[in-house]
Amino acid sequence: MKFNWGTGIAIFFSVFVLSLVYQVYRSTQYDHSLVSDQYYADDLRYQEHYDKLVNAQQLEEDLKIQPVAEAATLELHFPRQVGKLGGEVHFFCPADQSSDFRLPVKPMGDGVQRIPTQELRRGLWKIKVDWTGDGKAFYKEQDIRL
Repeated sequence: MKFNWGTGIAIFFSVFVLSLVYQVYRSTQYDHSLVSDQYYADDLRYQEHYDKLVNAQQLEEDLKIQPVAEAATLELHFPRQVGKLGGEVHFFCPADQSSDFRLPVKPMGDGVQRIPTQELRRGLWKIKVDWTGDGKAFYKEQDIRL
């Protein structure tokens, strides 16, 4: 068989079409999930979120989020100056949306909430604490690696 310009063009277009088909196949295998399903509503509530951040910065003692590796727990140390605590702790896993979960804020008498982490997926987690105390709302977010 003789290799001429017509054969070269046919090989080029065949490889081009096969690469496009491969790229389309790969794009269907990718997870296109959003960070939040309600991103429009979240955008409208941004001022409330900003006010919570300002309230948290005005506290004398900040909320401390500390992983304790020896006990396989996560400790949330709430400020002693704030009473009547409530709210929610959101565990957000950027790698896997199905691993996300939420817990209520329920500190013990010493103002520390201990959350077991031995069953959690290893890797990066964003801990988002949206809490209230004494009629004010607060927010703190911190990245931890388990």
